[in-house]
This record gives sequence, C-alpha cells and structure tokens, in this order.
Amino acid sequence: MTSPASLKIALAQLDPVVGDLQGNAERAARAHARAKELGADVVVFSELFLNGYPPEDLVLKPAFQEATKAKLEWLAATCTDGPAILIGTIWAEGRKVHNAVALLDGGRIQATTLKVDLPNYGVFDEKRVFAPGPQPGPLNVRGVRIGVPICEDIWSTEVVETLTETGAEILVSPNGSPFDWPKPDARMNVAVARVTESNLPLVYLNQVGGQDELVFDGASFVLNADRSLAVQLPAWREDVSVTEWTRTPSGWVCRKDKVAKLTEGKAAAYHACVLGLKDYVEKNGFPSVVLGLSGGIDSALVAAIAVDALGPERVHAVMLPSKYTSDESLEDAAACANALGIRYDKVSIEPTVAGLTWSLKDLFTGTNADITEENLQSRVRGTILMAVSNKFGGMVVTTGNKSEMSVGYATLYGDMNGGFNPIKDLYKTEVYELAHWRNAHVPEEAKGPAGIVIPERILTKAPTAELRANQTDQDSLPPYAELDDILNCLVEKEMPLADVVARGHSVETVKKIERLLYLAEYKRRQAAPGVKISSRNFGRDRRYPITNKFREDVMQADQKASPVPKPPIVAKGA
Repeated sequence: MTSPASLKIALAQLDPVVGDLQGNAERAARAHARAKELGADVVVFSELFLNGYPPEDLVLKPAFQEATKAKLEWLAATCTDGPAILIGTIWAEGRKVHNAVALLDGGRIQATTLKVDLPNYGVFDEKRVFAPGPQPGPLNVRGVRIGVPICEDIWSTEVVETLTETGAEILVSPNGSPFDWPKPDARMNVAVARVTESNLPLVYLNQVGGQDELVFDGASFVLNADRSLAVQLPAWREDVSVTEWTRTPSGWVCRKDKVAKLTEGKAAAYHACVLGLKDYVEKNGFPSVVLGLSGGIDSALVAAIAVDALGPERVHAVMLPSKYTSDESLEDAAACANALGIRYDKVSIEPTVAGLTWSLKDLFTGTNADITEENLQSRVRGTILMAVSNKFGGMVVTTGNKSEMSVGYATLYGDMNGGFNPIKDLYKTEVYELAHWRNAHVPEEAKGPAGIVIPERILTKAPTAELRANQTDQDSLPPYAELDDILNCLVEKEMPLADVVARGHSVETVKKIERLLYLAEYKRRQAAPGVKISSRNFGRDRRYPITNKFREDVMQADQKASPVPKPPIVAKGA
C-alpha cells in the first residue's frame, strides 16, 4: 500500500466496564461510527478496552478468553466500513495469555502486537496473569508504520528503541494508567523522554473512569517529534477526537488542535473522588446511596461528593444522634443536607443503645464504662444504616479518612460499615482542603449546587466522634497536621523512624503512631474499597501482614539520621 501524505487518527478516550464484553464492543462500535463521521483513517482505544481494565484473574478463565476472541471477531465484522481499529484486548496463544492490541480492518483481525513490559508493583499484578510478548515491530495501518508500545512499554527505553529501529513512523501508546497525585507530571516526563530518544511523535491514549479502587483520569495527549504538545484531551470525561497528521520531509507532524486545561492538586483529587464513587455506584447497579451525616467534616465532604456524582435525588442522609450529640452537630448536619438539597432523616440511637446496655448489664457487672460502650454506639449506627440500605436498596457510603484508617480510629461493624469510601485515601488535613475547595468551586459536570455546601462551622470546630462527653479526636491522637506528616513519612515514603523524628516529632509520638499503624492492619483488611488518590494507598499498594511483630528501633538523639530517606517502589507507570 502506498504511504499516504496525510492521516487522521481518532482518539477514543472512553470508560469501559470490566467483564462487559458486549457492552464494551458496542461502545467501540459507536466510537468507530463517530470516528467515521469525522473522517478518521484509524481509531485508537485504550489498553484492554474490550475486556475492561484491569480484568485481574478473569484473564485466567478459559470461558473469558473464548468470549473475548468471539467478541473481537464480532467487532471486526461489524465495523467493516470506515477507519481501521487499534483496540486493547487479551490474546490467548496456546497456554499463554497476552496483554495485546489488535488491528481490525476490512472485517478481519489483521494483526496483533503484544505487551512486553508487564508491571508487577503497586496496584499492578500483570505478571500473575499475562505472559510477556517479544520485542515488537510496527503495524502497517493504512500504509503508515505505527509502533504500538502498550502502557508500561514506554516507561523504559527498550521497546520504543526497537520500534524505532524497525521503521516505526508514529508511536501510538494505549494506556490504562490510574490517577494519583504525582502521576500526570510523571506521564508527561516519560512521554517526552521517549519522543526525545526516538525523534518520533507519540500519541498517548488513556482510559477514563472508575474501576473498584482505581480511577482513570483520561487526559490523553499527542506530542510531536519536537516535543511540542499538539493535542490535550480533557481529564475526567469521555471524548472522541480526531487528530490530523501530515507527512513532512522530517516525518509525521500532528496539527496543533485543542489543548484542554487540566485540573491539578485539590481540584484533581476532588474530581477523582467524584468519578470513582459515580462509576462504582453506576457499574454495580445501585439506585442510590445512604450515609450517616454526623455534622462533622468527613461525612459532610462525602455527602457533597455523592451529590456531585449522582445528584441530590439519589443521596439519602441519616443523622443518628445519641445523648452525646451536641446541638451544634444536629444543626450543622441539617444545614449541610439543606445546602445540598438531599433527603435528611433523624433516627435516635438512644433506645437501641439502652437496650444493648441493659442486655449486657449482668455480664458487665463490676466493670467500668470504657471504649466498649463507645463502640456499641458506633455499631448501632452501622446497623441502622445497613437496615436502611437493605430496605430501600441504596448502598451505604462509609466516611472514614486515611488518618483514621491508618491508626485504627474506626469501629469494625460500626462506622466502617459500607460498600465504598470515596475519601479513604485522603488524610484528614486533605479532607479539610478539599472541603474548602468545594465550597469555592463547582466541578465541571457536577450534579450538585454552587455556593457553600459545607457550613463554615463544620470547617472550624474541633473534630470529635461524640461517643462520650466532651470528647475530641485530639484526646487520643496528636493534632492532625502532626499526625498526617508522620503518617505520610511512614506510609507513602517508608522513612526510617529516625528520619521522621528528625522532622521535629517526638520519639514517643512517632513510636506510638508506628504501633497503631501496624495494629490497625486487621481493620483495614475488612474495610470497604475506596478511591486511590495517593502514590501509595492501603490495599493494592501497601500490603503488610496482619500478624507482624516487627518494630523499628529509633536511633539515639545524638546519632545522625539517614541523610536521604529511600522511598518505596511505587506505581511509576501504567
């Protein structure tokens, strides 16, 4: 085939559903039809789009492999006219299964290329289910030699170097790259490095949407060979756009087109929480959500996130007061519900707590009231919320933050009850930051109202669980600014304790937090899934044993701490 002078590549930044082979194939067919209308020569989909990403151990199921092949053939036969298709799919060869991209054109599967570098760190376990492919050559797509490094393949040099040496003219990289705070800059830096080394333009196509704990931000882009940004698709929403290319004496050049402004920092984290909750609810078929609205900052932020994700008509807040609940909390919860426009009910837990206390009085004779009685209140609240969920079908959204989950400041079968937690990976100080941000901004495509949705008093009063008289969180924990700094050092950075102490924290406090962090592992194993925001979340990223006797010794004060703490290996790629 004669090499053309121009080319139109459509970027299909879409939200697949894991396991929904028919639905994903139909999404691809609709995007193909749209790309045809726009005059595209080829339409590109994200990594494992046909299967949904990440499919985890579904990959190992023979029936899933067979159904994937059949659906890929159906898609090829359905999309006979219009652009060629590059689509991510699993690909079985004998007893091996590969992470692949298939080229569909002319009603057939014309070729496949296989992923070489399989990530096996952080949230990724691809070596568990996939076999690596050989070093690839480019695919001939309508007369243009297109190199297709798949996701992790661009995070090292070898695959792109091989594609360059074997004649690739354009690099097209399908990705399933989950969001975390450092990730957008890291992606761009890697892409620029590969363009610089190869002197080839690069299309970076990422999926968008939530899958369990992971959220994919999209934000696909095109870099020309001179490293200039030609196209930037928006983050957090689906988009099908056509990029226009021209062959020049020095190679292919993408015409500069729309460059969307990307959200950063607090705005990006808030969008991730909203999209993660929205897709978890929608993809799992829940009609609505219910949460306990306490008058505190965590539940207020979760309520705002839920309304922005689903709309006020699908969010049900329940205030569950006890004799320790202050008038301020009652007023603040009602004000928050009113500002968000959601259904708000009040159910006292006092009769139930009194009944349980009476039932246990003989057994507890001779003992003093302690955390047992506090946890009873939390478990009554959890039971009531689950009853509301069972009766009306809404999913319970739990509201614990990362600071609390780190140190076990949560009650199993109580306030930890729920199906999903959108703020699970946000430290308490970050919860406050996002609450302030939401009061000043309305996210794009949010279904919630503008203006102050979290009352000012919630932002300024001392946080408290209100499980006993005059209780505050700081009765048993250091101030959250101090706690969160210590936790960030221990969780995200795995710093030696001596280095944490060197930041100005007392030895006693650091050792106490380390101890609580280890002891709470059994609670975290039983916690609801929640949106990954940081470079190292609990669960997929940080996998510690529950039974664990290791405790680190702290250097004496006159000994020198390590000058450069070594961080853990975190999800650098994909």
